[in-house]
Amino acid sequence: MQNNTFSTLFVGQNLIKLKEVDSTNNFLKDLVSKSEPLAEGTVIMADNQFAGRGQQESVWETQAGKNISTSIYLKPSFLPLNKQFYLNMAVSLAVSDALSCFVPEGVKVKWPNDMYYQNKKLGGILIENTLTGNSIKSSVIGIGLNINQSEFSDSISQRATSVIQILQRDVFLMDIMDKLFIFMEKYYLILRTGKYSILQNDYLSRLYNFNIPALYMQNGAVFEGTITGVEDDGRLTVDTKNGLKVFNFKEIEFTHTK
Repeated sequence: MQNNTFSTLFVGQNLIKLKEVDSTNNFLKDLVSKSEPLAEGTVIMADNQFAGRGQQESVWETQAGKNISTSIYLKPSFLPLNKQFYLNMAVSLAVSDALSCFVPEGVKVKWPNDMYYQNKKLGGILIENTLTGNSIKSSVIGIGLNINQSEFSDSISQRATSVIQILQRDVFLMDIMDKLFIFMEKYYLILRTGKYSILQNDYLSRLYNFNIPALYMQNGAVFEGTITGVEDDGRLTVDTKNGLKVFNFKEIEFTHTK
């Protein structure tokens, strides 16, 4: 644990820095299960995360010391289960705002919660909730951002980008973390006060391909559609030639093939 100078009320005030860990989310979940009640806003940050995970167990590739691999502990017990996707919205907006302080324009949220710059992935979010009864007991918010990594493996180099590739210069990681904590707290407090319409409107304003005709894939079949919104439970609504369709996570893929 370290004393920090972050200008926040609680997010990041208890920061635990690690040299190396398999996954900051795994470390934080283990800490929660073994320790006394953990302070809300506790943050785990690792120089090297060697088994980072994305949505549904996909692997997150990162170079040691170059990027942000962090997890934040929150206790959104006030949030109804049927509105838990609004936590995704709040986190996505916080990350988007933090990145936009350094990348002047072009940062978008790709549904449900990837960070994109133009047509390339800049980062991702993995939220793991622990439920008790009809409420969320705790949430572990994993955030991975490509910051100072200038090269990626051949398998993802056409689909990934980083802040250093965009700006052509290094950025101090803790400067981005400071902004991330500030915006995380801002949007979390908006969420706590139940201002869902603010979160939804802001999320849609940053949403990749929102109101833009584009090509998508479902079960190997490509079709054209236009994203028209996101429902309270997180499902994506897409206007197609066969009418309005609703998709759950992983039921639809984005494609750049024209």
